[in-house]
Amino acid sequence: MSLQLNRSTFGDPVNSGNVLSRNEVEKLLNEWVLNDRLKLHMKQVAHLMKSWAKEKEELNDDDVWKWEMAGLLHDADWDQWPDQHCKKIIEELEMKNVDPEIIHAIASHGPEHFGVEPETKMDKMLYAFDELSGFIHAYSLMRPNGYEGMEVKGVKKRFKDKAFAASVSRDDINDAADRSGISLDELIGFAIFHQQQS
Repeated sequence: MSLQLNRSTFGDPVNSGNVLSRNEVEKLLNEWVLNDRLKLHMKQVAHLMKSWAKEKEELNDDDVWKWEMAGLLHDADWDQWPDQHCKKIIEELEMKNVDPEIIHAIASHGPEHFGVEPETKMDKMLYAFDELSGFIHAYSLMRPNGYEGMEVKGVKKRFKDKAFAASVSRDDINDAADRSGISLDELIGFAIFHQQQS
């Protein structure tokens, strides 16, 4: 099953700045994502995106919401339409005249799978946080105190254990860190700190 999108442009530039309201996003999530674990993953990634945009990029509230929205919707079609991931959510957002920047971030969150290269900072950070967020959450579930006291070195130790969270692509995580220009240690530390607050 190929998930290649076979295109590199998404949305219409005339829609730059157009976003969905928080209520519209929640409605779409509730209709499309029936799996609570997947919904939690999307909300955790969204929280990391929002926190990074605010703290590291120092973006205004409108742009922070764009980053958060990309995180909230990046896997929206995975639950019910895995064979159309992420074609279906892209088409939905294009139909709703959403900012192309948000759509491109979603289209590029797995370059090897979708064939779309992450270009903007938003693209690169969504790619960076996606697999990493899931890996760190899996680690928290096996620890007696969850996120409390979690350290970067503990995450990296599990990272080397190929049997742990075997479905999480270490190659994608390393590739995403390289593309973002941010060390894996910094990304892990940021994710641990913020994910336990999400």
